[in-house]
Amino acid sequence: MLYNQRDQKALYEKYYGYCLKIVFRYIYRYEKAVDVVNDGFVKLFRKIHLFKCEEASKTEFLFMGWLKTIMINTAIDQLRKDEFLPEIGLVDEGNWIEDRSAASDKALLYEDIIREIKKLPPAYRAVFNMYVIDGYSHQEVARQLGISVGTSKSNLCKARGILQTYIKTAEQVKTCVL
Repeated sequence: MLYNQRDQKALYEKYYGYCLKIVFRYIYRYEKAVDVVNDGFVKLFRKIHLFKCEEASKTEFLFMGWLKTIMINTAIDQLRKDEFLPEIGLVDEGNWIEDRSAASDKALLYEDIIREIKKLPPAYRAVFNMYVIDGYSHQEVARQLGISVGTSKSNLCKARGILQTYIKTAEQVKTCVL
């Protein structure tokens, strides 16, 4: 389908930002995230002949889902390769924000929560992202990360606990200020 470099470049440029946002949920050191996105596109171009869509009106929607899966899997492969070691480095918060049209208080809360998700230990963050944000089942998370289903559930529970503590603390601070 995309055998020439011009078409590959156009596809890369169109979806690069989308892919970078996906990868940033897993890997937040910018240089490493860029490398993962590029690796993901290499995988995409090698396997693009496998993408099939019977209904033209759904092509982009299905393609974006397929591309998202490739990027998530590539990010997880990198996390496994690095043995889930914590990353050092900051990412511009704008890379995480999807909808800037939301009410300012909701956007602020969203930014705060994303900042807290990024502070989670890498194994907790990966499980949280896969299960809560990307909609994987615990069986799929376990298989992808090479952990047991019980570990997936435990990591999710611990991640949620950390985030709930943050939210409760933030609400208390907000109440005291008002």
